[in-house]
Amino acid sequence: MLLLRTDTLPDDQGWIYEIKFDGYRAVAFKIGGTVHLRSRNDNDFAIRYPGIVKALAHLPDETVIDGEVVALDDAGKPSFNTLQNFRSGQAPLHFYIFDLVVLKGKDVMGETLETRRGLIETKVLSKLAEPIRYSPGLEASLPDLIQSVKAQWLEGLVAKRRHSRYEPGQQSGAWVKMRVNQGQELVIAGHTPSAKNFDALVIGYYDGPDLIYAARTRNRFTPASRAELFKKIKPLEVEKCPFANLPEKRRAAGVLG
Repeated sequence: MLLLRTDTLPDDQGWIYEIKFDGYRAVAFKIGGTVHLRSRNDNDFAIRYPGIVKALAHLPDETVIDGEVVALDDAGKPSFNTLQNFRSGQAPLHFYIFDLVVLKGKDVMGETLETRRGLIETKVLSKLAEPIRYSPGLEASLPDLIQSVKAQWLEGLVAKRRHSRYEPGQQSGAWVKMRVNQGQELVIAGHTPSAKNFDALVIGYYDGPDLIYAARTRNRFTPASRAELFKKIKPLEVEKCPFANLPEKRRAAGVLG
């Protein structure tokens, strides 16, 4: 089920509010005793996040839950940069559960959100432990929640209709999201090569005078836009890596000045 972006959130008792996590949306399910973790685009997250899969071992069989893989920074706040730079062996990531799709073989998508959340609390959470967490409903007025999110520099809020059913793949407006704090300004600092132009862009952000590595991205490019962008960045290549923190031991190809 998809979130609809909005500039204002509904302010009445018919909605449940949650923190908008800055992570990777994922669906976890257990079939025949085996736990699977898949991204919204159906990529296999089980290999990337084995600690989460292991922690879901006691999920009831024939059960499907919806949630988000989240990394917390040193201040305990969700950090997409920390998630992007995660390597196994670090402190565990967390999987925040916020909905239930199937419980012990029973399809519950037609139940209300309140009912589904109640089933999570009574039938699922008691069987799980860290790093699996629950995304609770926030008990405060909407103005107070917005002010709190601003003060703590969290990304935003999500509002969901209490009596909505689960609509997979739909952006019906029963779930809406609002950004409260603006995102980080990023710069293109390099690229990884491909046979024709580039495979992914390497991006970073400035922390004072230092350029800090943030992530790589290869999404949302068409062949034409890749070729056009490559023409613009190719003349800017320099030999020295511009990052204060090297993203890898081996220098990314095509770093830019």
